[in-house]
Amino acid sequence: MPDIDDIATALVNARRTGEAEASLPLAQALAEPAQAYAVQERVARALGWFGDAPPRWWKSGGPSREAVLTHAPLPPAGVKPSPADLSKQPFHRRGIEAEIALRLGRTVDAALAATLDVDKARSLLDAMAVSIEIVDGRWSEGMQAPALLRLADLQTHGALVLGEWVPWQPRDWTAQRCRVRVGQRLDVQRTGTHSCSDPAWVLPAWLRHATRGGQVVPEGTVVTTGTWVGILDAQPGERVEVVFEGIGEAAVQL
Repeated sequence: MPDIDDIATALVNARRTGEAEASLPLAQALAEPAQAYAVQERVARALGWFGDAPPRWWKSGGPSREAVLTHAPLPPAGVKPSPADLSKQPFHRRGIEAEIALRLGRTVDAALAATLDVDKARSLLDAMAVSIEIVDGRWSEGMQAPALLRLADLQTHGALVLGEWVPWQPRDWTAQRCRVRVGQRLDVQRTGTHSCSDPAWVLPAWLRHATRGGQVVPEGTVVTTGTWVGILDAQPGERVEVVFEGIGEAAVQL
C-alpha cells in the first residue's frame, strides 16, 4: 500500500523531470487533508523551497463559505511581478484564475490566529493586489486526479503573477468588477463572483493553518484568495490580462 512518502517522492520526481506522474496507483494513500498537508511539507523540504524560514506566499480558498477551505504554501521561484513572461516555463496546463492577493501588515502567531474572525483578520492587512494564478499540476490525470492528491500537489498550483500593491481598504466585493482577456478572445467579465463573497473570508482559516505547530506568519506574507472566473484555459503564446476595477491589473505572457 503506498503511503505519503511515496506521494511526496512522485511529486518531487515530477517537478525535477518535468514529466507528470500517474495518480491512480496512489489514489488510496491519503485518507484526510492532514496527510496531504504533510506531503506538501515533505516536497518543500526535498526541493529546498523555504529553508529554515516560513513560506511568504500562499494560496487559500474553497468553493463556498460552507466548504472546508484548503491552503498551500507557494514556491518562491514561481512568484513573479506583473507583467511576467512565463513563455519558457513548461506547463502541462495553463489554467487562468483571476484573483485578489492580500498582504499582512503585521506578524501573526498561533495565539493571535486563534482569536480571529473575518473582521479582526481584515485589520491585519496593509495591502492588496490583482493576481493571476496559473493552474498546473504534476498528476497526469489533471483535475480528474483524486482531490487529496491535488491538495498534496499544492492544489494544482503552477505559478503566481502579482500586480502592483495598493493600500488595503474595505470594499463592496459583491459589486466588484473583474475583466479577463486571454489572447485575442472576447473578454470574460464578472461582478461579485468570489466564491466566498469576500476575499478576506479565507484569512482566519488560512492563518490558523499557517501557524499550526507553533509557526509564525511574518509581516509581509501574501495569500491569494481564489478565482472570480473559474478556470480559463490559455494556450502557449497567448497573453493574459486581468483587471479589477478600482484596484489594478496584472498580465502574463504564456
